[in-house]
Amino acid sequence: MRLLSVKLICAFMLVVCFSVSAQDTVWVDASKVNTQFLKEGVNRYLVYFKMSKDAARSRPQFWTRTISFENYQGRDAIVVKQEWEDRDSVVHTVKSVCDKKTFAPLYQESWWKQRGTGVFDFLNKTARLNDQPLTDADTARNRKTAWLAFQKASTQYVLNWHLDLEVFPLLPYAKGKTFMIPFYDPGFSAPKHEAYTVTSSGQLEGYDNQKVDCWLLTHEAKGYKEVFWISKKTHEVLKLENEIGKDRARYKIKLGFSI
Repeated sequence: MRLLSVKLICAFMLVVCFSVSAQDTVWVDASKVNTQFLKEGVNRYLVYFKMSKDAARSRPQFWTRTISFENYQGRDAIVVKQEWEDRDSVVHTVKSVCDKKTFAPLYQESWWKQRGTGVFDFLNKTARLNDQPLTDADTARNRKTAWLAFQKASTQYVLNWHLDLEVFPLLPYAKGKTFMIPFYDPGFSAPKHEAYTVTSSGQLEGYDNQKVDCWLLTHEAKGYKEVFWISKKTHEVLKLENEIGKDRARYKIKLGFSI
């Protein structure tokens, strides 16, 4: 009888633990995002690396991201344009169009200095790499992978991983929540749910000694860890600390103003 009671208690505890875990996990879909946190205007980030703990900052870039609200083929849309500057040249530009309510991707065209161009039309379900249409007949590995991934992404709700800094402001934050985000980066691998967890809170000190309360959103993989500092008031991403391997790190810092 005593053994039975112990087993029942253990079973009950497992159910409770599973229930709490399930409540803390949010599978992100169109009903879970709030695009009202996105504002029109220009956001600029300083991006740099430290190749070891005591190394000088290196490989600086400036990422400019411009958000506008527009009409796209009869739909209310949010357009995000990015320009990445590396030293004395532009290395990447991209225009991404998303549904204004759900932030689902509608269209993206991009240019990379080393990779060339890509166009992904989610409404017409067509895609091009370097001005050549992707089709079922493609046999080259990179083209076939990109085409199969795009076909899958076109049949389900996804969020554009290339817009992660615009996706994170949309989420309903609370300590301990884990967001399973259906991320897809057009031109790359197939959509996948990625786990991002609100691990704690913190403060950043801004201009005029202003204290900014932040959520710390953490994403980890083997040999890789990201911690995003997200304003509790505005939901904007203010800082990224990205550990890569044992010693390397990458940082993104939102600039308060720039020209």
